[in-house]
Amino acid sequence: MEKDQIKSKYKRVLLKLSGEAMSANTDEILNFDFMGEICKQIKACADMGVQFGIVVGGGNIWRGRQGKSHNRTRSDAMGMLATVINSLALQDELEAVGQKTIVMCSKQIPTVTDTYSRDVAIEYLERGYAVIIAGGTGNPFFSTDTAGMLRAAEIDADIALLAKNVDGVYTADPKKDKNAKRLTEVTYDYILKNDITVIDLAAAGFGKENKLKVLLFALENPENITRAIMGNDIGTIIE
Repeated sequence: MEKDQIKSKYKRVLLKLSGEAMSANTDEILNFDFMGEICKQIKACADMGVQFGIVVGGGNIWRGRQGKSHNRTRSDAMGMLATVINSLALQDELEAVGQKTIVMCSKQIPTVTDTYSRDVAIEYLERGYAVIIAGGTGNPFFSTDTAGMLRAAEIDADIALLAKNVDGVYTADPKKDKNAKRLTEVTYDYILKNDITVIDLAAAGFGKENKLKVLLFALENPENITRAIMGNDIGTIIE
């Protein structure tokens, strides 16, 4: 997508990328070609003045809830470390396309990342850096969806962009019901009442309480990041 076609609707966004996006349907843990395409879109939007906070999941490496560890707290800690690996890989690809980037982590890993600070993160955003926030919330029992919502609130993002492997919220499961329709807008109450798991319910509850605007969309085509920031009709708005 050419730069002159981009008209940003949002100034500051929190982009949540799933761990699966890092592997992009390959047998490898990291799909650097696909990650590179994601980073080109981020760079194009950043060149138009969009500020990016980014949270990355770790599901391509480890899922705490599905792991075979006997201790859930330890298993979730392993998942937090997986997000650090993904965040460093994403930083590498972003810098390769010329985007200034810093990785901050909710856990202290001083020789690898900076320690996350809301005020310092905002300073970097205003200086044109993409700020990748690793380590989830820093606590067990919370998903990186919830971490993304938390960081969106902390950095005063205009919107949280949840890039998923589905293209929105539907009236029914589109894999089971051919008449299911994508909803362009829904409320958090609708998500919670209908137990829609396309977004973590704890994240939905947090979003409702803090009046966060969310766009859930498919990342199958990385250009959807730019389309989302332009305000195109993709995915589902939740607010």
